[in-house]
Amino acid sequence: MAQTDEMGVRRFGRWNRTGTATLAHRECRRFMSIWSQTVMGPLINAGLLLAVFAIAIGPTRGDVMGVSYVHFIAPGLLMMTVIQNSFANTSSSLLAAKVQGNIVDTLMPPLSPMELLVGYLAGGLARGALVGLVIGVVMLVLLGTGMAHPLWFLVFLTLGGLMMGALGILAGIVANKFDQMSAITNFIITPLSFLSGTFYSIEALPDALTTAAHFDPIFYLIDGARYGTLGVSDTSPWLGLAVCLGVTAALSGLALRWFRRGYRLKS
Repeated sequence: MAQTDEMGVRRFGRWNRTGTATLAHRECRRFMSIWSQTVMGPLINAGLLLAVFAIAIGPTRGDVMGVSYVHFIAPGLLMMTVIQNSFANTSSSLLAAKVQGNIVDTLMPPLSPMELLVGYLAGGLARGALVGLVIGVVMLVLLGTGMAHPLWFLVFLTLGGLMMGALGILAGIVANKFDQMSAITNFIITPLSFLSGTFYSIEALPDALTTAAHFDPIFYLIDGARYGTLGVSDTSPWLGLAVCLGVTAALSGLALRWFRRGYRLKS
């Protein structure tokens, strides 16, 4: 993909910083151009979910892990919104380019597979982080949740955006039409998100489901966000960090391999 001279050396050095930044900037401008749909929409959805649970269950539900139920679910909703938006940004960008036939405009410039990966991940992370930070500020102002461990919160927020951004790249490469992408979202992303402990502590689950929850990487993202904001969690944040780093590296490595091969991107 990258242009080389007669000696086989890249004209842009070891890393095409300008090209990578341009791709990342394009991905950010892409979602900001329709901010009412990509930013305001998720914020409103998260607010409505929090309001519904607060009104319907909050008054009758006791404390969970030593905090009120509304405070307990708020970090989970925040992280769920982050991962859904990061996934949506990378997957929709690649799929739309394939469907519209302009994926060549991304593959032809002098960008290496790693630079393509970084550019797409930067866009997904930016969208997820923007929505997550806004929700975090609203939580701080309206609920007074605060930040028990802000560094841990930022770490899991970043890992959530990168992990689901990488998964979105894989989904965008695999899918050839929007129906296929809807199937991936409905049967993989949504179940993993809702069964990850967002609305409950996994200690309340039967033993079999508790064991299954520990194989869901999104559970560790939710749990990590809860630890960062409230200081309580179902598992050690260090275990969550290790799992999330491993899954993110594996997904990113597979995405890099597919970019390198041009898998389902070159006809």
